[in-house]
Amino acid sequence: MTEATCKRELEFEIPAENVEKATAKLARDYAKMARIPGFRPGKAPIPLIRRRFATDLHGEVIQNLVPEFLEQVLTEKKMIPVTRPQVEEVSPAVEGQPKSDGPLKFKAIFEVLPEFELGEYKELEIEVSDIEVGDAQVDKAIEEMRDRSATMVPVEGRPIADGDFAQIKLKGTSSDGGDPIDADDVLCHIGAEETLASFNENLRGASVGDTRSFETTYPADYPDPKLTAKTYAYTAEVLGIKEKKLPELNDEFAKDLAGEADGVATMAELRVKVRERLEAARAQRQGGEAREKILETLVKKHDFPVPEALAESQMDSRLERVVRQLASQGVDPRGVNVDWASLRERQRERSVDDVKAELLLDRIATAENIDASDEEVDQEVNNLANASGESATSLRARLTKQGALDRMKSKLRSDKTLEWLYREARIQTKAKSD
Repeated sequence: MTEATCKRELEFEIPAENVEKATAKLARDYAKMARIPGFRPGKAPIPLIRRRFATDLHGEVIQNLVPEFLEQVLTEKKMIPVTRPQVEEVSPAVEGQPKSDGPLKFKAIFEVLPEFELGEYKELEIEVSDIEVGDAQVDKAIEEMRDRSATMVPVEGRPIADGDFAQIKLKGTSSDGGDPIDADDVLCHIGAEETLASFNENLRGASVGDTRSFETTYPADYPDPKLTAKTYAYTAEVLGIKEKKLPELNDEFAKDLAGEADGVATMAELRVKVRERLEAARAQRQGGEAREKILETLVKKHDFPVPEALAESQMDSRLERVVRQLASQGVDPRGVNVDWASLRERQRERSVDDVKAELLLDRIATAENIDASDEEVDQEVNNLANASGESATSLRARLTKQGALDRMKSKLRSDKTLEWLYREARIQTKAKSD
């Protein structure tokens, strides 16, 4: 054991009288059922039973007594394992047979929560990024809304130019094992930053009815993992050309976009609403950043080890989130060329920090008497029930059976503690560098 880890090794002993008493009882039970040649059922002498079934008796004695004595020793030493203790017998064997008399000695290996002094955590000084909300940002937001409200109109009598949307029938064959692509109606924004250069170069200047053949190699950081770093030979038939028609910025646009039910009938009122939304988004984003930095600051101010089992569990959770994200995008994680072991290992440092943050929040909650009330737990259960369509009673019963209700209460306690730290913190806005 070293001070830099949460691993502990604890030796304990089961007294000889306890071992003998448990062995004698088991031997009598065995004698009632054992069939020994030369003896009627239940009539074999106990010494013979003990010799013949020595290994079985020894194993059952250990199974029956070890948990009881280990719990007793842990209680005496005020140790609470966070992992199931791994127990090893250290009693010597005699000629390959288990020791038949005397005390039994064991070594238990497990991890405990770290012991550390709670340092400074009140009035933490935090800097968050400045997010400007002015006329320019309002103009940009309205222009984005205007762009989303645009309609596509056909273009006739000229070839494709930058800014146009080419309506194409696309067929593609991969040279390195990717799935073939066969799409009857694709809109390709020519000249746009997000459009691959090969599509821009080969479709620019084409007319309706033209067919263009070209090759495309997708970059290694392409967002669709099914296409990442793959090379495709494409044939694109131009079915049509469209351009985006933007609505005019007037009161009619404001009413159509927001509706009078939202208190908007003019462009001026729309600008007020947009500014309010941007300011709310700024507060939310800066609040999220501040909470993240509070945890980062706490972790940096406290140096202590974390149980390896908790870090490993957090690494698994992070990896599961990646898998779920891929699945939500329609990608089978089993078909993705990813070194999962390496990806998991790269989560170690952040996982350790996550565990440290949770341990710190727990310690601060205790110090400040912060807890989640039964009413808050009930409200959280009701919220989840409303979202899932399940009755609150049924959901609570299921969560209780799974042991998830205690985890929910613990998370609510951590969240309340973080909110308390946020209110206590001294938060400054960091001006943008030129």
